[in-house]
Parts: sequence; C-alpha cells; structure tokens
Amino acid sequence: MTETTPAPVPLDEEIERRLWRKIAVRIIPLVGVAYVISYIDRANLGYIAKPMTADLGMTTAQLGLAAGLFFLGYILVEVPSNMMLRRFGARIWISRIIVSWGIVTALTGAVHSATQLYIARVILGFAEAGLAAGILLFLTFWFPKKQRAWAMSAFFLAIPLSSIIGAPIAAALLKWGESLLGIAGWRSLFVVEGLLTVLVGIVIFLFLPDRPTNAKWLTDDEKNHIEGILEAEAATQTTHGGLTGMREALTNKRTWALAVSFFAIVFGLYPLAFFLPTMIENLSSTIGSAANVSSVLLAAIPSVAAIVVMILWSRIASKRSAVFSTTVPMAFGVLGLIGATTTQNGPLFIVAVCVSISGIYTAMPQFWRIPAMSMTGAAAAAGIALINSVSNLSGFIGPYATGAIETATGSYTYALLAIAAVMVGGIVILLTVGRRAEALGSRTAAEDQSMQP
Repeated sequence: MTETTPAPVPLDEEIERRLWRKIAVRIIPLVGVAYVISYIDRANLGYIAKPMTADLGMTTAQLGLAAGLFFLGYILVEVPSNMMLRRFGARIWISRIIVSWGIVTALTGAVHSATQLYIARVILGFAEAGLAAGILLFLTFWFPKKQRAWAMSAFFLAIPLSSIIGAPIAAALLKWGESLLGIAGWRSLFVVEGLLTVLVGIVIFLFLPDRPTNAKWLTDDEKNHIEGILEAEAATQTTHGGLTGMREALTNKRTWALAVSFFAIVFGLYPLAFFLPTMIENLSSTIGSAANVSSVLLAAIPSVAAIVVMILWSRIASKRSAVFSTTVPMAFGVLGLIGATTTQNGPLFIVAVCVSISGIYTAMPQFWRIPAMSMTGAAAAAGIALINSVSNLSGFIGPYATGAIETATGSYTYALLAIAAVMVGGIVILLTVGRRAEALGSRTAAEDQSMQP
C-alpha cells in the first residue's frame, strides 16, 4: 500500500454487515429502478406491435428494423459515455442519460410514420447509451471484490423484474390510455413511460452520491473504511499488472475475450424475450388446462423463476470463485435450451425455458465480478463499456438469427441449439481467459488481505 492510500479503518464484523446493508438499501434500489425502466423501454415495441404497426402502416420487417436501430447508437456511445461519467461523476451523468432518454421516449408517442419511428429509435439508442455500463462502473466505486457477488446479483434482479412489471403496465395503458390521455393507447405508453423516466432521472440527481466520500449518510469512519479498501485493491491491481489506461483496455486481448464471453451469455435473452410467446403459442394445444391462459402471461413465468434462482445462487457465489459462479449457471442455461428442443409438451417446454433463462440471468451478475479483477481507473471505465457494447450486438444478431433459422427450417429447434452452441463457446472462453483474469484478482486480493491492519 502506498503512502497516499488510506489504511482501511477496521470495523466489527456485525457493524460491517450493517454498513453494507445500509449502502445496499440506499444505492441499489435507485440504480435498479433506472435499469428496470430501461428494459421496459426496450420492450415497448413488442408490447404495442399490433396497434402501432396498424396505425403507422408498417410491416413486420419494418418493425424489426425499428427495434434493431436502437442498438446502433447504443453500441457506438458506450465507451465515450463511461469516460464522461468518470469526468463528471455518476450522479450527474447517469441522471443526464435517464432524463435524455425519457424525453425521447415521450416524444416517440408523436411519430406518424415508419421513418419518424426509425429516427426516434436511433436517437433513443444514443440517449440511453451508457446507462448499463455506467451503473456497472458506479457499483465498483462502492463495493469491493468481496461484496460484488451479492451486490451485482441484487442489481441484476432488475432485468427479470422488468419483464414482470412491463407487461401489466403496457396492457393497462393500451386498454385505458386513450380514455385517460385522449390519444391512442400505444402512444400513451410512450408518453407515460417517458415522463416517469424523467421523474426517475430527477430523483437520481437529487439522491445518488457519486462515491462513499460524498454520502452524507455515512460516518467518517465508514467512508474511510470503504475508500481504504477500494484504493488498496486498485493499488495492488496496478502492481500485479492490472490494466489502468483507456487505450490499454480497448486494445487488450483479454478485454475482447471477456466481451465475447459476455456476448455468449446474453445471446439468448433477446430471442427468447421476443419469440417466447410465439413458441408457447405454437405449443398451446399441448398445454392442457392452461390453454386458455395468455401466452404472454405464461412467458413471464421464467422471469419469476429466475428471480428465485438469482437470490439463492448469490449466497453460494459469494463463497466461490467468479468463474465457477458464472459457468455453472451458464451450463444450466445450455441444458435448458437443449431440453426445450426435445419436447413438444407445453408444461415441460416452459420448465426447460425456466431452467435456461434462470441460468442466463444468474450468470450475468457473476460475470461482472471478473473484469473488475484486472482493470481499474480509466481501464475499468473503458473496458466495462466495451464489454457491454459487444454484448449488445446480441440484441440485433440474436433475434435476427433466430427468425432466419425458423424461417428456413420451419421450427425454433435449430435456433435454440444455435444459441446453446454460442453459450458453450462462452463457457470455454471463461474457463481459459476468465481464469487468468481471476488469478490476477486472487493475487491482488491476497496482498490486500496481508496489508489489512
């Protein structure tokens, strides 16, 4: 530890547990709500596809293009956005992102042609870019390595929650939006969610502290304890060859390998989210007593299962290595996909998809423990953003490839097997490159521990 790095102030074990609980309650719900809204926002087109395309005279292909155009700006701006977050602070930059995309979403309710919708979606991608990567970077400002397993899991609960919350909100606005606001239901969905997003951005600006030193609700000893641990970890990472500069992170082979592995984890999310109701509907004749239940509601069941599994696995993962904690649920994700291709029985299909989606969702937060082990400072900002950017290519490639394979074969079977194959490739990368990154983190953690007073 250098002379400029403050020594962590030791705390009683029970006091420390209360400290992390206090931080989690103050921090994670704020950024979690923002993430929930962002995923609901991405799913809007799926909820309102029929009435919107009818009003705007759009084809299914045009709707797919509008959905994919979102990721154009999103991918391009991720890295610059995270560098701006480091410069201006998380509170200002994250709230700026949220307010910007909220305004764009609200204005999307006024589009009157496919071209206008295309433009709105591109602008929305630029406006929303950097939120996920920015929050992931922000969490590394607060939670040391030891705390990240449960902290990341708690934050990533926002994704399955968004699937559970988004559909009822959309259904309500489609049904009653016109009578409440005097505009078409699908337009009211954009306007209401846009305004709610702006409100969340204002709340983030008012209540989200940039770092522990800015938190008025922490004592000086608590601030010194947290900052001391984080600075000690950063110092020993640098000593042991951790990446520190932006260019270094963007050109490092390990960063790109981790980016590909995270792409493999999330590759199945968007296809399953987009096509799962259709898959279930195709099997509706075998669902039996559930045949009269909406396929959309049935498609929410895997998200409920994922929340339970994520909470349970976080308790195990906190005591195991990051690679183990990521690859095991990934393997279950693969097995679930393969299982889904082997049955024509509706309930068994839903069970298999529950296993798969639970595995994918559970692997995501554990993966993000790995990059932070070998990156710090500007490298962490750029590296996290790059990894997230590459993974978001799955939002365009995954649904397109799934649709193309189904069109060519007349079945989703080969599409699900293709997703499983991509995930297997990600597991192989994590078991090689991921282990090397984790080995670096283990060395720095051991040195940090040896320097504790």
